[in-house]
Amino acid sequence: MELAPSILTADFTRLGAEVEAAFAAGIRWLHLDVMDGRFVPNISFGPLVVRSLRPLASRYDAIIDAHLMILEPERYIPEFVAAGCDRITVHAEACQHLHQTVQQIRGLGAKVGVAVNPATPLSALEEVLPDLDMALVMTVNPGFGGQKLLPSCLDKTARLRRLCEERGLGGLPIQVDGGVNTTNIAAARDAGATVSVVGAAVFNPNRTPAESVEALRAALS
Repeated sequence: MELAPSILTADFTRLGAEVEAAFAAGIRWLHLDVMDGRFVPNISFGPLVVRSLRPLASRYDAIIDAHLMILEPERYIPEFVAAGCDRITVHAEACQHLHQTVQQIRGLGAKVGVAVNPATPLSALEEVLPDLDMALVMTVNPGFGGQKLLPSCLDKTARLRRLCEERGLGGLPIQVDGGVNTTNIAAARDAGATVSVVGAAVFNPNRTPAESVEALRAALS
């Protein structure tokens, strides 16, 4: 199970220090939740934050994964790739021409993921699964950090894993995003997830990122 901390819950007054502490604890996958206030009821940040974190991520040979919770993502994808994103994940619900957007990301040299919200059926992913580097199952309704994981979404994750295996895509990484913590991360893994986005479970004021990462790994073992 790969841990992908979301910076959404980090202290932005000391963002670089918090991210570096996570990298020093062994994290090699950084998740950036990009929100536009239209697709989701919140606004977060843009390519400038990616650009500022890129040198730090490169120093630790870490991945920057931008999760674009925005409408018409194709308008902004080139900027995020140019800013230093290794991976771009878009929402099936936000793309008018999903396959075209997937091709756009790959054509720019980044790896591509597609996300689905809790109420979106897996059929929204079926036609593009062979073209993906990752599929993302939202385990909360997107827009805010700190929500509780929806248990039904773990069943959905298991169904997606079975679908991938039936299509000969058993090795496709599946990411879960939302409410993952020490109490449920093992269940997410057992459902077939290979990457877990963790926000408050890593970046919170009660313990250091190193302590948080250690607790998550203990929960997995």
